[in-house]
Amino acid sequence: MNILILGINYAPEMVGIGPYTAGTAQFLAQAGHSVTVVASKPYYPQWKVDPAYAGGGARVSVEKGVRVVRVPNYVPENPDGKRRLLHHMTFTARALSTLLAEARRNKPDVVIGIAPSLISMMAARVVARQTGAKFWLHIQDFEVEAAFATGLLKDGGMLGHAARRFESWAIAADRVSTISLQMCAKLREKGVPADHIVEFRNWANIDEVVPLEGPSSYRAEWGIERPHVAIYSGNIANKQGIEIVVEAARLLRHRKDLMFVVCGNGPNRARLIESSVDLDNIQFHDLQPRERLSDLLGMASVHLLPQIAGAADLVLPSKLTNMLASGRAIAATAEPGTGLAAEMEGCGLITPPGDVRRFAGAIEALLDDAAQREAFGQTARQRAEERWSRARILAQFARELLR
Repeated sequence: MNILILGINYAPEMVGIGPYTAGTAQFLAQAGHSVTVVASKPYYPQWKVDPAYAGGGARVSVEKGVRVVRVPNYVPENPDGKRRLLHHMTFTARALSTLLAEARRNKPDVVIGIAPSLISMMAARVVARQTGAKFWLHIQDFEVEAAFATGLLKDGGMLGHAARRFESWAIAADRVSTISLQMCAKLREKGVPADHIVEFRNWANIDEVVPLEGPSSYRAEWGIERPHVAIYSGNIANKQGIEIVVEAARLLRHRKDLMFVVCGNGPNRARLIESSVDLDNIQFHDLQPRERLSDLLGMASVHLLPQIAGAADLVLPSKLTNMLASGRAIAATAEPGTGLAAEMEGCGLITPPGDVRRFAGAIEALLDDAAQREAFGQTARQRAEERWSRARILAQFARELLR
């Protein structure tokens, strides 16, 4: 088939949605399909265009069999609500003309749109209709509801009402996929017919991320001599609720056997660093290269996975998959019955979102019970192999795409 994909995020972005869109496109190309991707120039999670791609107009390249067209668009340094909206609108405008040009070059059989950005799905829908292609919408997170949950949109306001009406229109497609069963259920609540809904999970890199047997090289590199390390690695933004990690470090600063490590970039990083200047038990580092992911995640005695209450079942954190693959216990914040709680069962301890004392207590409990920590880690690795295999998930997606 000729497949045209629209997604604002793409490799070489190392976290978030980009690696999954790239992995999907490359898998389809390797299967013999003709695949073109229209994306933004890499900017995430720093919210700054990668210097290697800055300046000029669109960039066209062929990467692992995929034709990639990267278009310039507005990228705000401080992505608040209005600036984020402008960011997505400028991408949509540039993407539409590019998609039309690519469709004339090679008429698509299927147009796949990746949300976020939901606004840009207007462009994907126009091209699908003009070319007679099927339209597949893949939802990585429910960004409209997430905007309400994080305070970017207010209930009752005219803008909020318009956003909900737009979402209802935008999620109509020949197929709508999303990344968890709970999010599939939310699609049904929003009126998407059950026979149009497909679960398409984000996978774990179970061949690249494996349980580390010996000491991590990062210990010497970062001067970590304490026996236990609690790690958060990923984007630092509103939905993560990562402030609880700094608060837990403050509550546990009496533990001289524990170092907190935060690896990530994002709009909230500077504020977090400032809030922890008086602590000697927390370090901040940039995102690390993908080829060293096993070494980084394997350093953890405990992985940290915070999430704000309002974001439950609006997104399943993509970072969970590689945490599981690393074979380490996890301390997470989630409400019972949510998708995150279900995926975490038997892999660690779960505490209520925002309850820093119970979160810190869960970290301590895992540190002080080596047998339980080991059992959780073994279950986590097994869970990754059973539910999050890249080959299995992508093969299932490809079969559904052909159907």
